Amino acid sequence: MPFIAKILLVILIVLAVIFVILMFVGRKLQKRQVEQQALMEQMAQTVSMLIIDKKKMKLKDAGLPKQVYEQTPKYLRGTKAPVVKAKIGPKIMTLLCDQAVFDILPIKTEVKAVVSGLYITSVKNIRGSVVQKPKKKKFLDRFRKQKV
Repeated sequence: MPFIAKILLVILIVLAVIFVILMFVGRKLQKRQVEQQALMEQMAQTVSMLIIDKKKMKLKDAGLPKQVYEQTPKYLRGTKAPVVKAKIGPKIMTLLCDQAVFDILPIKTEVKAVVSGLYITSVKNIRGSVVQKPKKKKFLDRFRKQKV
């Protein structure tokens, strides 16, 4: 057996082992995600709130409780998260939200949203007119001629 064939065989075996390990880790993470999703659905409450402001900012700068920042994995602490400042009853709270919900939420409007802890999972009802963001143009659309 030539030397190159032996090297390729060792590389193939190492890749197969890595694939099997990733498969088991992926299954474990998927089970954990399903459990967390079920827990979030149990804790969900429908709340009427007035959206004051929404921004994408780092968790450290968002004004969330210290416990939230400590429980966040270290590799996610530097990333920007969608943060919403809302008035729920007499309190002004800072909440995290899903990216799809963040795009829909209008500013300075009262909405009914499903909240699980400090996380907005969905929006049920929006009072007033909904302002839709314009669709992004595709890269090639800029170069095509526009019909007048």
